[in-house]
Amino acid sequence: MADDSSVASGTQVPTTVTNINQNEFNNTSYSYFISPSDSPGTLLTNAVFDVRSFGGWKRGIWIALTTKNKSGFVDGSSPEPSAGTDKHRAWSRANNMVISWLLNSLSREISESVLYYSTAKDIWTELEARFGQSSGARLFQLQKELSDLTQGASDIASYFTKMKRLWDELDTLDSFSPCLCVCSCGAKEKKYQVQTK
Repeated sequence: MADDSSVASGTQVPTTVTNINQNEFNNTSYSYFISPSDSPGTLLTNAVFDVRSFGGWKRGIWIALTTKNKSGFVDGSSPEPSAGTDKHRAWSRANNMVISWLLNSLSREISESVLYYSTAKDIWTELEARFGQSSGARLFQLQKELSDLTQGASDIASYFTKMKRLWDELDTLDSFSPCLCVCSCGAKEKKYQVQTK
């Protein structure tokens, strides 16, 4: 069996395994498979996420993770196996690869704020909670950008591209914000959701 320290560090896949089929390590459709071309420094998107346009960033990352068969590490469909097994070491290696891809696609400030999460799913959940909710300010900003947009000296293709990007981002915003407001009506308090659109 392979040296445990090299397996745990992600430098070597176990050559003899007891609780996982050896062919699964070499099967490209297996979610734990790491291609020789994959590296922790790989950039999955052409621009890092810096608080603006979370919907577009999320879509780009999701497409990239899906093509690499690693979306299960962020949506929870590739759960963590029991610790101390060869399967867990393979899962850990793939999970750490996804974490490094996510960290590389975030601005330095955001990356540092999620650096110590132990799973890619935890990072994804945190980013969703922090940036995935539609905000009234962002909604207003997009609507203002759309109303202020003019063709000016731009050609029609450039003008349409700018407008389409704003429309698409506007479409990604949720129709309801989870803002819970508390009102006092006599002796009773009521909680309700505020619609942002």
